[in-house]
Amino acid sequence: MLKLRLDRILSAYTPYTRREGSELIRKGLVSVEDTVCRDPAAKFSVEGLRLQIAGKSFLLHEQSTFMLNKPAGYISTTEESGGQSVLDLISEEDRFPALFPAGRLDKDTTGLLLLTSDGALCHRIISPSHEIYKTYSVTAEGILTEDDVRRFSEGIYLENEGLCRPAFLEILRSDSISEARVRICEGKYHQVKRMFAACGKTVMALRRDTIGGLSLDASLLPGHYRRLTNEEISGIFSDPV
Repeated sequence: MLKLRLDRILSAYTPYTRREGSELIRKGLVSVEDTVCRDPAAKFSVEGLRLQIAGKSFLLHEQSTFMLNKPAGYISTTEESGGQSVLDLISEEDRFPALFPAGRLDKDTTGLLLLTSDGALCHRIISPSHEIYKTYSVTAEGILTEDDVRRFSEGIYLENEGLCRPAFLEILRSDSISEARVRICEGKYHQVKRMFAACGKTVMALRRDTIGGLSLDASLLPGHYRRLTNEEISGIFSDPV
């Protein structure tokens, strides 16, 4: 199990820099499992470690993965960009170790977004070679037809992106305003919207409902999140195509 110096633990798993952490430790303001520790070089296993730092409680995890019900208006980025980031929805205590989105959603797209500190997990989810399908609920302007279903299944050509992989389009309602469900295993720029546009339809609303075998928790309100269990993380990769 991973063991690190206490000052490194504070810098990697809490909001404090290594220098700030060292000062807090030497001042006796850091307790490990309810015992004050004044030695920055003392080593501890990270997973499940309970800290008290200047009166604030932390329960540490080597890696963290959260399910977020993303609301519209937030950008899926960890970089400064002038807009509201999905990280603004995560509490300070839960942002460590550093989180990043495992696949992004457009600013006006809602629904299931995973935030993780696990780079290997992120790669497995977003790499098309692993064929992790994502399901979207779509409201679009325009009448959907069986020809659209065929075009999706054959792969749609997107300018500057080439041919998309075959996708599944299920028509739920076809009218001047149509509703559908789409399954894709890629994440090209604005892919779902551009696929519909290639068929002469305009996406009005888009929500991601599933990633692999993981579905958005119906009890999560927009803007709310929760930590995934190990079983739920494993379940992402058990989705039958």
